[in-house]
Amino acid sequence: MKHLICFLFFFLISEVGSFDLVIDGIPDEVENLIDLEINGFPSSSKTRSGRYQRSTSDWGYVGDLVEDDDKIGLYSYKVQSTITSRLANTMIQAKMVNNAKRPQHIVFDVQVPKGAFIDSFTMDVNGITFTSSIREKSEARRMYSQAKAKGKAAGIVRSNAMDMENFKTEVNVPPGTKIQFELHYQEMIRRKLSSYEHTISVRPGRLAKHLEVDVRIIEPQGLRYVHVPNSLGDHFDGITTISKGEKKAHVSFKPTMTQQRKCPTCSATAVDGNFVVQYDVNRETTGGELEIFNGYFVHFFAPENLDPLPKNILFVIDVSGSMWGLKMKQTIEAMKAILSELRAADQFSLVDFNHNVRCWRDNLVSATPAQVEDAKKYIQTIHPNGGTNINEALLRATFILNEAQNLGMLDPNSVSMIVLVSDGDPTVGELKLTTIQKNVKQSMKDEFSLFCLGIGFDVDYDFLQRIATDNRGMAQRIFGNQETSAQMKKFYNQVSTPLLKKIEFNYPQESVSDVTQSSFHNYFGGSEIVVAGKVDTENLQHLESIVTATAANAELVMETLRDVEEMDGFMKKDKYADPEFTKKLWAYLTVNQMLAERNMAPTAALKRNITKSILQMSLDHHIVTPFTAMLIENSEKDEIMLADQPKDPRRGCCPGTLGLTPNAPNNNKGIPTWANITAVPVSFMPEQMSPPVSAVSINRVDNDPHFIIHLPKSQRNICFNINSEPGKILNLVSDPGTGVVVNGQLIGAKKTENKKLSTYFGKIGFYFKNKGLKVEISTETITLKDGSYSITLTWSDTGHIIRKQLLISVKKESNVTITVGEEMSFMVLLHRVWKNHPVNVDFLGIYIPPENQFSPAAHGLIGQFVSEPDVYIHNQRPGQAPEKPQATMEVKGNKFTVTRGLQKDYRTDRVFGSDVQCWFVHNSGKGFIDGHYKDYLVPHLYSFLKKP
Repeated sequence: MKHLICFLFFFLISEVGSFDLVIDGIPDEVENLIDLEINGFPSSSKTRSGRYQRSTSDWGYVGDLVEDDDKIGLYSYKVQSTITSRLANTMIQAKMVNNAKRPQHIVFDVQVPKGAFIDSFTMDVNGITFTSSIREKSEARRMYSQAKAKGKAAGIVRSNAMDMENFKTEVNVPPGTKIQFELHYQEMIRRKLSSYEHTISVRPGRLAKHLEVDVRIIEPQGLRYVHVPNSLGDHFDGITTISKGEKKAHVSFKPTMTQQRKCPTCSATAVDGNFVVQYDVNRETTGGELEIFNGYFVHFFAPENLDPLPKNILFVIDVSGSMWGLKMKQTIEAMKAILSELRAADQFSLVDFNHNVRCWRDNLVSATPAQVEDAKKYIQTIHPNGGTNINEALLRATFILNEAQNLGMLDPNSVSMIVLVSDGDPTVGELKLTTIQKNVKQSMKDEFSLFCLGIGFDVDYDFLQRIATDNRGMAQRIFGNQETSAQMKKFYNQVSTPLLKKIEFNYPQESVSDVTQSSFHNYFGGSEIVVAGKVDTENLQHLESIVTATAANAELVMETLRDVEEMDGFMKKDKYADPEFTKKLWAYLTVNQMLAERNMAPTAALKRNITKSILQMSLDHHIVTPFTAMLIENSEKDEIMLADQPKDPRRGCCPGTLGLTPNAPNNNKGIPTWANITAVPVSFMPEQMSPPVSAVSINRVDNDPHFIIHLPKSQRNICFNINSEPGKILNLVSDPGTGVVVNGQLIGAKKTENKKLSTYFGKIGFYFKNKGLKVEISTETITLKDGSYSITLTWSDTGHIIRKQLLISVKKESNVTITVGEEMSFMVLLHRVWKNHPVNVDFLGIYIPPENQFSPAAHGLIGQFVSEPDVYIHNQRPGQAPEKPQATMEVKGNKFTVTRGLQKDYRTDRVFGSDVQCWFVHNSGKGFIDGHYKDYLVPHLYSFLKKP
């Protein structure tokens, strides 16, 4: 019987499309596989017993690697990227080993830039190589089904039809396993704000014996400058080297293991962020640069030194309840700065909307200093509340532009645009997204451009992309945090300086074919237009292009002439240059153009034809699109995995699989970013190294009731249970400094099990004394009380309550978040059970981020840890069970035994939860908490704790 490597895959795709592979259960039989040396993997040697002994000399694993407590060593982490005329081919490779004496997970997690196409993925496990190929989706499914029927299907990959952003692989491997991951992707580097910016995510997750980022740039136009900002932090100042020639550059980043450390004695790596290379090229002709090679041409067009065209701009701003707090504050700050940058020749107005639509002015006005100041004052008075009526808001904005055009109020040479800022889906008025898209398209009549800014992860970014592309614009997601204002201003700066309109590219028809988009509505300063096509180089000595466009004061005609042979010598001399860069750029542009055309196709028949063309391009050029699937096979092709799209993109491929990645869109409206996590395998969570912050940096009480206290400084989780009686009220937070109280009342199970009656939180009370507000959350209702005033929602509702700068967001049958300005947030999770269950009852869990700004006077079972105590854990030793080692903890002058164990985090999987490792304190937290747990009992749901 052949040894099948058993895998379980889950594949997500989010803002460049997120790949999330989870691979479980590589059996010990892998050790008996034939001795191979593939892609640099060290070979094995057979022992007298007939088993294969892995060599550790080739990678230097013995004594050379810095391992975390999980005994996973990272031998090398290499990034190689070559940019040939704006086309970047990037390879990310990691070589790792499991030096533990037990099977455990090894993780390969990289971020792929938005808009990139993944080209291939290879995985070698002890000499077994798995490689990928692109197939038509139905064919791939058929091949997988056949393999599965024959018992040769190793696993399945599921993908969500979003844009890709994370590629994550988790492999459960036996002791001694060496594994190499290698991912290749390609992207076109776009010019923004007068610079090309190549961003590479470098997050190895641990110290690497060999770490290298190597970037080579080949630009036939000549390099004007190359700059590498210190994006990874001052820690790495002076390590990056740049060698720049006339047309080539080499950037190298090779920190030693000592330089990688966060501190001289730290075992954690400081390499955690984006490595950024910025550059620009020389431009000698206004008509742009033609590059011709191997039967294809690419035309780069970025004229400079032109006067800006006047613009007519409508800012459409979402002021619904979900924009409350930091989002609105940052939006107001950005809008005030943007309004200050309007030119005297510009016209503008403001539209703000929730369930209603309001206009600052019913018509466009000139951007005079007085009007700009008045608009700023109007923006400052906005108070978010209510629902979201996107359809009516956009139609009102287009009506203002159409009316101005019909009345002859628009300069013929001006550019008209709408900028939409929103953080959510429509909840009022027209709710069907396809209808909104159709309405806006008909209203704009292809006369204006629509640019969309989606704030945070709640917004349907895919819809914003479609509606913007449909109307000559673009969309961008920005994160709802302290950087929101800066991100908004940066996006606006990309579209704030129109230089040309109605741009047409013309080439000789007898020698050029299959040209990508050749007409463009606008050209903005600091950007670049790229056109590509096929060219008959056998019968052509020169290629000429003629570009016509409307500028501020005249119609421009720009010509460019290029010798067909000119590129050959330069490209063939450079060993790093991609000889197929023109072909790949043409394919990249063509596929993107066809995807946009498919979204706008007016008939089903046309959409089917475009789909066929996209599919053929995907197969011909090895590009992953929504109409293809990736097969991953071993060299004998007798073990196969499938990358496919699930019927329900919100669910994983299999029961119990968690379908969230750190950068994937979050559809849980009202839940702060800390309330969404990625499941991380238990064996990948060592004691000394914390799991990813999003997975653990939260204090929580859930189940019956289990407390998990996260200690940020020492990056540890400490757990304890409280065994009390139904009806008792436990104080969680009591902060006289801020006037905040959080208490939980216990309820009991329907009957005892194993002579123990489990208790849970059935009611949680919040008291905000300084505001005079009380919030009571039970398993049935959510009630806000303000003196004699009260309002109640049920768990069957989805909505917001805003009162005195306090926001309550309810997600139907899921969770409630309470946000207090920028200072505090809380989440209460609802657990429903089968109503006829003989034992269990409905209950609540509460999650409190340690970043909440409590005062030093805070106390309570959770509040006391605002001031983090010094915790010393040592003398780790085997416990009664191998998976539960014991250790000695010293804290607050106490010394006692703790046990390594598991608790559950239910924020993303309310049924099974996600395992979180922690050190468990016995006897209801005795020694870890101040005093006895009974000291934290209070008489009422809103009582402050009386400290002894």
